[in-house]
Amino acid sequence: MSDNPLPLAAAVRKVLEATPRERLPMTYQDVADALGLQPPRTIQRVAQALEVLIREDAAQGRPFIAALVVSRRAPHMPARGFFELAVELGRFPADASLHAQAWREEYQRVLATFD
Repeated sequence: MSDNPLPLAAAVRKVLEATPRERLPMTYQDVADALGLQPPRTIQRVAQALEVLIREDAAQGRPFIAALVVSRRAPHMPARGFFELAVELGRFPADASLHAQAWREEYQRVLATFD
């Protein structure tokens, strides 16, 4: 896979849409592995692709499919960049104390689109 985030973003979307519900959420590393990405910068490339997806979903008024990707470290939520971009795009409140709940709601909205 190239470093261009656009084709990588499309591949990430396909992986997330094809992953069985019981295997969600996926970690950034799970996504990198599913795509066969090799170091260096595997997680950074996944994160950049997810940012592309967030912007696409915001423009289309869809839930953020990127909400299905989380850190493997507790509290097992998306990385800070996810929340910063969600706030920037007006989808999440600026108050960081409300981010966990906003993410949980976004996660459920994404799953509802798979039904």
